Amino acid sequence: MAFSRDDSNVPEGSALSPRQQMLSSGAGALMVSLFMTPLDVVKIRLQAQEQVYMRKCFLYSNGIMDHICPRLRVRRMNGDPPVRALHTVEEICNCKWYNRPKYFTGTTDALVKIAKVEGVGSLWSGLSPTLVLAVPTTMVYFTTYEQLKKMINKRFNTVVQGEPVWVALASGGLARIWAVTLVNPLELVRTKMQSQKMAFYQVKSCLSELIKQRGIQGLWSGYTATLLRDVPFSALYWPLYEGTKKLFEKKMLLGHDAFLINFLSGAAAGTVASTITLPFDVVKTTKQIELGETMIGGGSTGVIRTNSEIFRDILKQSGPRGLFAGLTPRILKVAPACAIMISSYEFFKKFFREKNTQHFT
Repeated sequence: MAFSRDDSNVPEGSALSPRQQMLSSGAGALMVSLFMTPLDVVKIRLQAQEQVYMRKCFLYSNGIMDHICPRLRVRRMNGDPPVRALHTVEEICNCKWYNRPKYFTGTTDALVKIAKVEGVGSLWSGLSPTLVLAVPTTMVYFTTYEQLKKMINKRFNTVVQGEPVWVALASGGLARIWAVTLVNPLELVRTKMQSQKMAFYQVKSCLSELIKQRGIQGLWSGYTATLLRDVPFSALYWPLYEGTKKLFEKKMLLGHDAFLINFLSGAAAGTVASTITLPFDVVKTTKQIELGETMIGGGSTGVIRTNSEIFRDILKQSGPRGLFAGLTPRILKVAPACAIMISSYEFFKKFFREKNTQHFT
């Protein structure tokens, strides 16, 4: 049994509509957020408590969306490390989730203490800002990919069984460009909302403030840095995913288990694409943190380095190895996120396709 790659080789009645594609990708993004956020909260809490000299803000990601968070505590003026003190439950719970005191000894200890002292819900701290952008961004991205791929196959009369690699590559890259272009202004608003406790009704005034400070083009601050990482990743991910999936199906390595094939293909593609594009991710992360610190500071005129300047500085300070810093954490984060996302997406696509077939017949 072969598994459909898109709707160009399925009966007309069972083909998915753009709305159904959006619902499928939105459900996948929701699944990733629900599964990855607790692990990311624990990871960040463990990392944060080891940091003696804290920056004004830091960046974290749950696999599908980056987040900028401000630091409330900074290093002492004399350079001495902070005094470790005992904290009451009230003091711990009244402090921001990413800035709580050092009292974890490991991952299991962190999971137990967070759930016991702060409540199970605290394991999903930061979920709401993830959903604000992650779901609509993913819906735009995946739906655009499917529609572009369908258009290209139709335009060049491509046979699906022999579909050229460049079709998935071009569709993935172009879809990511479109998604980043649409949501980049909202990403800036989200950063401000997160750092200044802004309510949703204040979004309009926030946009007006950003435009006043930086002009219309200011809404796309960090745009090129985001493209630098996300477009190469997307252009590599989809051909790798499609190729790995086809290999599993052809060799019958996993039988007819469609969900497992999609899951492992997504993880493999995410691992390879993450490794190859890691230098872009390092540059993008550095740039986003600098942008975040400027925005958290109330729109100060601090100097923000260009992408090329960041690249040169990293090479000068750390050498080529600096461009591949954090490879293991990135793979451990992105691989499962890609696996969960694509397998959930394909599952719901299959669900809607079967519903369409039943309705058509």
